[in-house]
Amino acid sequence: MLLCIDTGNTNTQFSIWDGRRFLCHWRSATDHRRTADQYYVWLRSMMSLTGIDVDIDACIISSTVPRVVFNLRVLCNRYFETRPLVVGKPDCLLPAPPRVDPGTVVGPDRIVNTWSAFDRYGPDLVVVDFGTATTFDVVDSDGAYVGGVIAPGVNLSLEALHMGAASLPHVDVTRPAQVIGTNTVACIESGVFWGYVGLVREICARIAEERGQAMKIIATGGLAALFHQIEDLFDTWDDDLTMHGLRLIHDYNKEMGNV
Repeated sequence: MLLCIDTGNTNTQFSIWDGRRFLCHWRSATDHRRTADQYYVWLRSMMSLTGIDVDIDACIISSTVPRVVFNLRVLCNRYFETRPLVVGKPDCLLPAPPRVDPGTVVGPDRIVNTWSAFDRYGPDLVVVDFGTATTFDVVDSDGAYVGGVIAPGVNLSLEALHMGAASLPHVDVTRPAQVIGTNTVACIESGVFWGYVGLVREICARIAEERGQAMKIIATGGLAALFHQIEDLFDTWDDDLTMHGLRLIHDYNKEMGNV
């Protein structure tokens, strides 16, 4: 049984792969103060509540928050008696290493999403991930990450707007009934929603122009489902792209005798 752990700036997702399918997808708030013991108690509680009784014998971690990795390693070592693979570390082999400027550190989530999307949808892709940041990952013909774009995330932009303008309220992200707002909340909803639709369209169009070919657009991340409502904005919405990629990378390391 493989435990896949994906830590983002806001949430951490845990999934268990039984060799054929994922048995669960659980999320908790990312908190670098959480100890290995706390992780274990929470995981065992979730397993008990959902009736999952398995022995985890392998682990893989992707984390954009370096401070949480130590306690996640301890969790895997102490309670599951296994050395976890950590994506982005030298001892974790990649099917197609990133091709970027020397010295550039590519976020592990972007590496995982790139290979996962290539496995499912083929080459020449743009993966749009709606997380704390909205990222655009360009996938080459062999599945390698070859660069991309980072923009502020939707919720991050809303929070900045609320904090920077005292008279403006905090609003939820939603698709407005019409573009022209007739009250403050509706105006903000329209600006954020349609602003990000425009951002996605323009960036993806410019990537395709720069690459000199059509690119398939794959959406993932927490708010992807909301923006997927817009026709022709994406080719596909894939909710479990990261977990699939973690499993693939673990399988690759296993095939190479690295685990």
